[in-house]
Amino acid sequence: MNVGRIVASVTIENASDLSKGLTCEALVDTGASLMVLPSAWKDRFGKLEFSTEIEVETATQETVAAEVCGPVRIQIEGFRYILNEVAFVEMHPANGEYEPLIGYIVLEQSLAAVDMIGHRLVPIKHMDLKLLRLGQDPSVRHCLNEFGSV
Repeated sequence: MNVGRIVASVTIENASDLSKGLTCEALVDTGASLMVLPSAWKDRFGKLEFSTEIEVETATQETVAAEVCGPVRIQIEGFRYILNEVAFVEMHPANGEYEPLIGYIVLEQSLAAVDMIGHRLVPIKHMDLKLLRLGQDPSVRHCLNEFGSV
């Protein structure tokens, strides 16, 4: 038994051509931001509209290259679908299988929360937009003023 691991079925498709994509089991990883798939699966999506290379830090604190592509349509089973991007990373299969990751941005946009006691995903009623209530949080207002966003 994998205590503390939450795995969910997720479908990822090319947003421009829904016939190109896949469904897989993915580890919910709130330490990751994006949907992370092995580079070996990239061809399954056909031609994606955009692609850019970024550097990412792995759980082992190693810095590796990732190809971020999109737009893709992502749907965690039981939750609404979203349009986002996916990070393709060179992975080595453990026991012959890759371990895709569902990151926190995907979870939040899908209106999915992690139930740590039940080790599952649960629906949330609404997306948290408290950050937009600038008048009620002076530290947020200061931060946004500092970067010229207000």
